[in-house]
Amino acid sequence: MLLDARDLDVRYGRVHAVRGVSVHINEGEIVTVLGANGAGKSSLLRALLGIERIAAGSINFDRTELTHLSPSRRVQAGLVLVPEGRRIVKSLTVHENLLMGAFNRRDSEDVRRDIDALYARFPNLAARRDRLAWVLSGGEQQMLALGRALLARPKLVMLDEPSLGLSPRLTEEVFAHIAELNRTRGLAMLLVEQNTHRALAVAHRAYVFELGRVVCTGTPQEILAGERLIDAYLGHGFSKSMQIES
Repeated sequence: MLLDARDLDVRYGRVHAVRGVSVHINEGEIVTVLGANGAGKSSLLRALLGIERIAAGSINFDRTELTHLSPSRRVQAGLVLVPEGRRIVKSLTVHENLLMGAFNRRDSEDVRRDIDALYARFPNLAARRDRLAWVLSGGEQQMLALGRALLARPKLVMLDEPSLGLSPRLTEEVFAHIAELNRTRGLAMLLVEQNTHRALAVAHRAYVFELGRVVCTGTPQEILAGERLIDAYLGHGFSKSMQIES
């Protein structure tokens, strides 16, 4: 098991954002977290990286206890987040943004080779390597954020709403890269995504969140066959009312 997080609690004052959540990810898995806005999905990712302090629980990653380590130490251990909204530095060039992903590395020649490989993977970034990042389209910014994460040589990449603000065509392109990285590199991923069907199409397993809790988990087929996914987005009893009306 690559990641084993147990009984996590995250609070913002009186708001109990994550309530006793346990998740695990095996090596080479894509696991998606689904649920309505405010269900606690992003809070979970931020807690795993150490950006948000947990009130209770434990986080074990690649046989290392991370619970009390700083975010930079967690990145060194191989846990990386591609945040919602990309969060690239638009006043820096594309190349400088990529270099930020390697801030913990000291193997400069390997970093150069890894960047060359990224430019081969994302030719649009290669063509704009010396341009300021603000000139990039939304899809190119998402590729840059993903490339920056890959420069850290992660064992697990967490992606928070990678399709946010993208057209259907660019969304397909982003998810094609996600699937290809998993297939060719065996890269494990934890994916928070509002595009439910697209997320389930690439995932091996899924968790459904509702009001900070896991209400069901299973394979994509099991999730789609049940009613809890509909209820988590649209409220309890919605799926039953639909059955009655039909």
